Amino acid sequence: MLRIDKINYAIDGKPLFEDASATIPTGHRVGLVGRNGSGKTTLFRLIRNELSLESGDISIPLRARVAGVAQEVPSSQTSLLNTVLQADTERTALLEEITNDPDRIAEIQARLADIDAWSAEARAASILRGLGFDADAIHRPCSEFSGGWRMRVALAAVLFASPDMLLLDEPTNYLDLEGAVWLEAHLAKYPHTVLLISHDRGLLNRAVDHILHLEDRKLTLYGGPYDTFAKTRAAQRAVQAASAKKQDARRAHLQSFVDRFRYKASKARQAQSRLKMIERMDLIAAPEDAAARAFHFPDPSPASPPIISIEEGSVGYDGHAVLNRMSLRIDPDDRIALLGKNGEGKSTLSKLLAGKLPLLVGQKTESSKLTVGYFAQHQVDELDIDGTPLTHLAKVLPNTPSSKLRARLAGFGLGADVAETTVGALSGGQKARLSLLLATWHAPHLLILDEPTNHLDIESREALVEALAAYQGAVILVSHDMHLLNLVADRLWLVKEGRVTPYDTDLEAYRGELIAPRKSGSAKPKPKLEYAPKRASRDTILKRRAELRKCEERIEKLTEMHEKLTTKLADPALYEDDRIDQLEGWNRKYAELEEAMDKAETLWMAAQEALDAAEDA
Repeated sequence: MLRIDKINYAIDGKPLFEDASATIPTGHRVGLVGRNGSGKTTLFRLIRNELSLESGDISIPLRARVAGVAQEVPSSQTSLLNTVLQADTERTALLEEITNDPDRIAEIQARLADIDAWSAEARAASILRGLGFDADAIHRPCSEFSGGWRMRVALAAVLFASPDMLLLDEPTNYLDLEGAVWLEAHLAKYPHTVLLISHDRGLLNRAVDHILHLEDRKLTLYGGPYDTFAKTRAAQRAVQAASAKKQDARRAHLQSFVDRFRYKASKARQAQSRLKMIERMDLIAAPEDAAARAFHFPDPSPASPPIISIEEGSVGYDGHAVLNRMSLRIDPDDRIALLGKNGEGKSTLSKLLAGKLPLLVGQKTESSKLTVGYFAQHQVDELDIDGTPLTHLAKVLPNTPSSKLRARLAGFGLGADVAETTVGALSGGQKARLSLLLATWHAPHLLILDEPTNHLDIESREALVEALAAYQGAVILVSHDMHLLNLVADRLWLVKEGRVTPYDTDLEAYRGELIAPRKSGSAKPKPKLEYAPKRASRDTILKRRAELRKCEERIEKLTEMHEKLTTKLADPALYEDDRIDQLEGWNRKYAELEEAMDKAETLWMAAQEALDAAEDA
């Protein structure tokens, strides 16, 4: 159990926490949300004891292992697999211990069996494959991989170590859509406590069961995933706004009486009484308006379709084709999402469409006067850290008055307070906004966005969705954010095995395909039958359907019990000293319920497979 008790902490005189408290029961998976710069990462550092509190206390269970992703995996000659295996320090120490004492040897062997050490390589390889490394890559040294891929290795290592309290800060920033989907499924089954900082709504909806909200230097724990939190928060803000409005009207009425009669002898006492009533009022603040987070993409000039067409094209590097036999067409109003694993060629295709790579074979036709805006995450890192947003924009619009440059910056949420701040002092979200502005200032007909949401908070991501909906040009999207893709894309292209083909179903179907191999792979192989009837009887099919319905009903009941129990465990009163015995009982019930849900899901899967087999027979 993590207990945060009335903590206070400030940076350079700016308070981030003031008497902030929260209690997170053992085994809960919690998403930590709040605006950029509110102190989420600082809270992680306080939990890990890397910073010292000014006052208050953060307590965790004795001997609990707390771990997060290392800032960077060393560029060493150690293979990816061995790097991950070394994260289990106990296993490594036991295997390296040298002793001739028979009793100690027996103890070591028993402990290795207890921690399932002999399956460690298989588990580590499975995690690496889930994060995008193939069977050959996991045996290559870390030094052969870029910083982004080494960050995946760092994530794999901490997941393999399986600490009692797992702290993850924006883990999907270095993942593609496939890796993000795998991580969602892995965290949803993580057996210990998880505290996750993320702005990815899909991850916060599918991988966590509670939301810890950091706002106004306070912490509040909400039950349920992000969408449930968002609805609850919206209702609270509406009540708060209405209360503040009523109070303002009451204050105005009292003040009006004071102003009229405070100097009139017959009414002076009443005026003074009302003045004291105003002073005694506990001020109800209206919900703080969201900071300027809007994006505004200028509309392009009209263009006749198609704006780009490619016939039997191949593209690649140094004469070696990465993508072959492409026949593609992009119209002015297209919204296309590129699907496929990292390394399959999504970025190569993006560079081709942006005019940064030529075709090796085939024909590419473009609309006359076509302009393209291209945003890639590496461009954020290539900004001049000594320059300011104003100087960056002045370079591309050299003869534009400063007032108009500032207006453009404001249109991307970069107000007067940051226009002349050096890039090195900007947050990741502010840098991303600046890069988006530099990619779109010329009103492009085609906007290519490669992972545009990294470092953007949830409100900014929603603003980006609104801006893309209003934008009149075509959009090509590469993103691990399924919420963004669902709301923006109306066409899907799958980049796989050197080809680019239309994907005719939807994103949920694609997500299901990514998860299905893991589910089917975990099922026990069915014994082979010497013979089978040519066709299952109708009675058999009906029986299988009835079994499946029972399994579904069982899961629904367990889910309801799970929601009630998580609500119970989120009640701060349960953690009072005089109720600690009750807490142990509730935690035991929670563990039993989790086990029951796993068994129910296994039975459901078996029933579904039996029905499918009966219907296909």
